[in-house]
Amino acid sequence: MADEVTEEVAQPSGEGRKSGKKRLILLIALPVLLLAGTAAGLYFSGVAQVLLGTKKEETAKAEAPPPPPKEAVFYDLPDMLVNLNTGGKKSNFLKISVGLQLESKEDQVKVQAVQARVVDTFQSYLRELRLDDLRGSAGLYRLREELLLRVNAAVSPTKVDDVLFRELLVQ
Repeated sequence: MADEVTEEVAQPSGEGRKSGKKRLILLIALPVLLLAGTAAGLYFSGVAQVLLGTKKEETAKAEAPPPPPKEAVFYDLPDMLVNLNTGGKKSNFLKISVGLQLESKEDQVKVQAVQARVVDTFQSYLRELRLDDLRGSAGLYRLREELLLRVNAAVSPTKVDDVLFRELLVQ
């Protein structure tokens, strides 16, 4: 019997080896996971960017003053008086004064050269409007958008940024 006891003590069981491997894995994997989690937390919270100095560069770029705005250039078209499409015996008139916002002063000369075409395009469109087309702010918005499309087509390749109403009178 003494021989059996010595054999058991001399040969360690397989369970002892497995628990040693588990401990070794825990001792290596646990710190790696903790470091990875800490690094991810620092990165997503923004602390890592401050520690590494990359955040300062971004704020320096953001604090740079914006470039000065471009100087607005305007060109006034002559006043236009057109009769509206009423479909009846009663006549309604529209008196309109329009200014064009251009990109540069050089564009003023180009628009002035084709001013007759712009006025003709505007009058052709305005004569087909009905009184209901001009009602409310939505009507004025649609009118502005239509005139902008038409003036850009008339002065192409020059670009007009906006159409501004100086006077709009419906009678």
